[in-house]
This record gives sequence, structure tokens and C-alpha cells, in this order.
Amino acid sequence: MFIQTEATPNPATLKFLPGCDVMGTGTANFTGPEQANRSPLALRLFAIDGVTGVFLGQDFITVTKMGARDWDVLKPQILAAIMDHFTAGDAVMLESAVGDAATVGEDDEISAQIKELLETRVRPAVAQDGGDIIFCGFEDGIVYLHMQGSCSGCPSSTATLKHGIENMLRYYIPEVVEVRPVE
Repeated sequence: MFIQTEATPNPATLKFLPGCDVMGTGTANFTGPEQANRSPLALRLFAIDGVTGVFLGQDFITVTKMGARDWDVLKPQILAAIMDHFTAGDAVMLESAVGDAATVGEDDEISAQIKELLETRVRPAVAQDGGDIIFCGFEDGIVYLHMQGSCSGCPSSTATLKHGIENMLRYYIPEVVEVRPVE
């Protein structure tokens, strides 16, 4: 098994591409080991000293490290853990429920348009950087989005939200006035 790694815009995260499906569909975001009990892969990665976050995408894994830790030390340990996991044939998730796009009641027409644009234009680009974006709601002209994976805490995520996503949504949907992050 050959696992590729890619840098992300967030210096505290690395993207690992094992060359096979990780989640298939959906995503899962774990910001600590206490949340990872439904993912044997995430638990294995959190066992590595210095790992503070694990994000599972369709065909990638994004790992976030503690600021003081060095990637030169962590990267070989993470690669070994991922390789051991997939070589053993262990499950990535123990249950079928994954943390995919949030469903907020029945969508109105504007929310449906926002979700469609996020799904087709934004999520693929954000996934290339090892992250994901989740629609949390639309109210009074404001779109609320949650950044995950390498995008969470990334120095350029505010610029991505304000100058990229907000401008695009405002162009296609005049009712959108602003985009705000949700933690």
C-alpha cells in the first residue's frame, strides 16, 4: 500500500491519501479521542501523541497536530497507523451514521439553492485541501457554515469564506447578504 501525503493551507494539518475509499460517501470529523469511539481508524490515530484532530473524507484522511509537534516525527507514525489499519481490513466506521451535511428541517428554495452551490462548487475545492464545509442554516440573509478538517482553524479560512464563498453565493443568490462561520 502506498499512501500519498499532501500539504494543506493549514500548517497544523496534513492530508493522507491511502489510494482507496475511506468513507465512500459522507464525512466524519473528530476533534478529540472522546468523540472517536465510532471510528477504529480515528482511535488508532488519536493514540499517536500529538494528534489533536482527525477528519475522514471520501478518499482521504486529514490529521491535525498539536502546534509544538513536528511533522517529521508524526508523519511516519501516522503513515504506519493508516497502513496497519487498512492492511488489517479493519472498519473505518462502526456505524453507518456519518457527520455529513446537516439537515435543517425542510429546505426552503433559497436554502436548497445554497446547498446545491456548496455541494457542486465549494465542497470539491475544499476537499482538495483536506477539509469540508457544512451548511448550518440561512436566516435574514446570512448563511451559516461550519468548516471541518484542514479548513477548521486554517489561517486562510476566513478569506475563503468571505472572499470566495460569500462572493459566489451573493452572485448566484441575491438574497444572500453575508456568510458567517459557525464553530
